Amino acid sequence: MSRSTGLLVFSLVMLAIHAGARQVDDDIRTEAVPAYVLDARRLRTAFLDLYGRPPFTDERRVWEGRGMSELLDVALRDPAFWQNWFDEELYYFLLIENFRPTSERVLSVPEALAEGGLCVRDALHRIVISASFDRRNPGNDTFVTVVMEQLLGLTVQKVPRELEIGKRLYDGGQGNFLGRAGSSQADVVRIAVEDRRMLQQFLKRGCGRILRREATGRELAQWSRRVGKSGQKYNDLLRDWFLSEDYDERLATRAAQPNRIFIRSLFVDLMDRLPGEDESRRMRNALDGLADAGPLRSVIARLLVDSGRAAIPEKANITDPTRWITSLFERYLGRAPLPEETAVFARAFHDPECRPATIVYALVSHPEYQTW
Repeated sequence: MSRSTGLLVFSLVMLAIHAGARQVDDDIRTEAVPAYVLDARRLRTAFLDLYGRPPFTDERRVWEGRGMSELLDVALRDPAFWQNWFDEELYYFLLIENFRPTSERVLSVPEALAEGGLCVRDALHRIVISASFDRRNPGNDTFVTVVMEQLLGLTVQKVPRELEIGKRLYDGGQGNFLGRAGSSQADVVRIAVEDRRMLQQFLKRGCGRILRREATGRELAQWSRRVGKSGQKYNDLLRDWFLSEDYDERLATRAAQPNRIFIRSLFVDLMDRLPGEDESRRMRNALDGLADAGPLRSVIARLLVDSGRAAIPEKANITDPTRWITSLFERYLGRAPLPEETAVFARAFHDPECRPATIVYALVSHPEYQTW
């Protein structure tokens, strides 16, 4: 083993030790940093939550050190934010690949939400009433079960009578489904979407995704009143969540990235662009088919690092290695390196056999990078 390789192995060991011990990042929650300022951790995580990707280089320059409230002012009116929201909902309903909606009425949802011409309840209605949802859930039993469980959070085994009534409506018969009269498949969807439990289930999912905790029954009732029956004030609730102590507590934890987010993060971090649809689909399908995607994620990271298209400077152009290493930690991991990490990586960098790409790969192939 060369001296350079040995130093990088030790660097990875150091990272692993600190990643395993770091449930709370003390260096990102200090008295010197005003609340809700977009430091490295908050900036990276907020973009991942809002846009499903880290910030591009230009966006980091614009937003570093500014306030979260300012970012929300822009993001909640940005079609790109609502496109990510839309994609998350399609993933939730498994409307991906061949089942992804193609109708203009459904594909226009993000733009309509950004413009304020559509509320989240009606957006979900468009998704669930689509031909893609019908193809994804064929037959009366499957369709009604998915509507009841995914839209309303019900367990159909506990309400078998409602399931049977819903199936009757699906087949064109009449009945009172969930307390409302109907006689068609469209009525099954309409009744479910207008049920108060639909919005509560939606908010429960949102709380779990953004705040990473279970919502209480009291909170769900309060939030439902806050956003209104159609969810027209959902933006206000999102702002509250992102500017809350709960979000601060969430920032002090890390969770595994979904494969879709991991792929988007790699492309943005290494190439400052999003992957094309074909690139994303091939990589995602390969990763989704594995019980443990970690090793293949490292291979994909290596391929991108060595592709010749990654934005990695020549070693001779790095005039301040310590500063460059610190910038990589902040960009890729959302935190500053610990002093011992800086020392080990700087020592590795100064080895004649070490390339900047080796430093980059050590970070983007590490398990901590695969979390957010």
